[in-house]
Amino acid sequence: MEPYKGVRDFYPEDQFVLRYIFEHMERVCELFGYEEYGASILEHAELYRAKTSDEIVSEQTYTFTDRGGRDVTLRPEMTPTLARMIAGKQRDIPFPARWYSIPNVFRYERPQRGRLREHWQLNADILGAEGVEADAEIIAIAHGVLRSLGADERNFEIRVSDRRILDSLYDELSIDAEQRPQVTRLLDRREKMENFADKLAEVIGDKAPTLLERLDSLTSTAYLEELRRQLEYMGVGNMVVDTKITRGFDYYTGMVFEVFDTHEDNNRSLFGGGRYDNLLSQFGGEKIPAVGFGMGDVTARNFLESHNLMPEYAPATELMICIVEKDATGHAIKLAQDLRREDIAVAVNFSGKRIGDQIRHADKMKIPFVLAIGAKERDTGRYTVKNLSTGHEITLAADSISAHLFSSLG
Repeated sequence: MEPYKGVRDFYPEDQFVLRYIFEHMERVCELFGYEEYGASILEHAELYRAKTSDEIVSEQTYTFTDRGGRDVTLRPEMTPTLARMIAGKQRDIPFPARWYSIPNVFRYERPQRGRLREHWQLNADILGAEGVEADAEIIAIAHGVLRSLGADERNFEIRVSDRRILDSLYDELSIDAEQRPQVTRLLDRREKMENFADKLAEVIGDKAPTLLERLDSLTSTAYLEELRRQLEYMGVGNMVVDTKITRGFDYYTGMVFEVFDTHEDNNRSLFGGGRYDNLLSQFGGEKIPAVGFGMGDVTARNFLESHNLMPEYAPATELMICIVEKDATGHAIKLAQDLRREDIAVAVNFSGKRIGDQIRHADKMKIPFVLAIGAKERDTGRYTVKNLSTGHEITLAADSISAHLFSSLG
């Protein structure tokens, strides 16, 4: 049976890549002083009905009624959950709070390249910090993750704008408050819509050409240039001002950004984020300034593939013990357990096949070292360790094996 449409199975090689991406995300966040948090994938459906766009709730969530009659949603994003958590313990949390998580999130939509119905997403947020320094820090983390994964600045571009620009234009053109969320979402999908101008005109009429003209003619602002300077202090040199960046969620209030892949085979937005100073107050707490971003594992993997940055698979198993004679099995098991106590990952081959077949099996699994045990090894207490990639062999006493493997594995 095939897996459910839009989700993935992770065989060991795939899980290795996923863990590789996670480890770089985690390490960069922690280098910036961010602490990991988590939450259940189940949320009250009302959390999204009240706090996010109608489109997500009505068209893109997995929502069901549980046995207690409660409407439950598999979380489609982490930010509302984060806001709920912060509001729930606002008096106890020291601010500014730097938090990150890599949650599983779910959206019902048509699967396509870079977009599935289930994925993992790094969320990094700083809460309780106003100003351009916090905005720059969030962008620097996003930049740092891609650099940590092996990317050069030429491989991606950080496109930045400011929702306050839109708010000012909406005020200037007297665009009604109830129309603004729809206009912003249309602007967010601008590059993907063939009839964008017509759709925009349906909402705001003859104000549409003026809005687009004013938006496209703006090259930068004092705030965006200060943001650029802050990023330069942090070694980020590929920020570009692009007022077409709006982000689709209603809760953004200031800086917004998207990271774009510059490779011709994957020239698309990878991920983004921005400032959302008003969202947390909607959960019953005090107003807390906040800025953050989300980075999905699917687009991250596509990016690595496009730029030939995929890691080479290496199994967790470092040594396979091959049993040459059946009556040496107990000795092999004991040696394996002794090596595990010294932090060596060991698999024992119980197949009873010929030694050549056992070694070929280890090589197919990409296990770097093998050690064969028969009566001779059991009686002498000396073992020949073979490096399968180089063919080099060395005979050692049991208490020297772990040191040899540690030095060889680096």
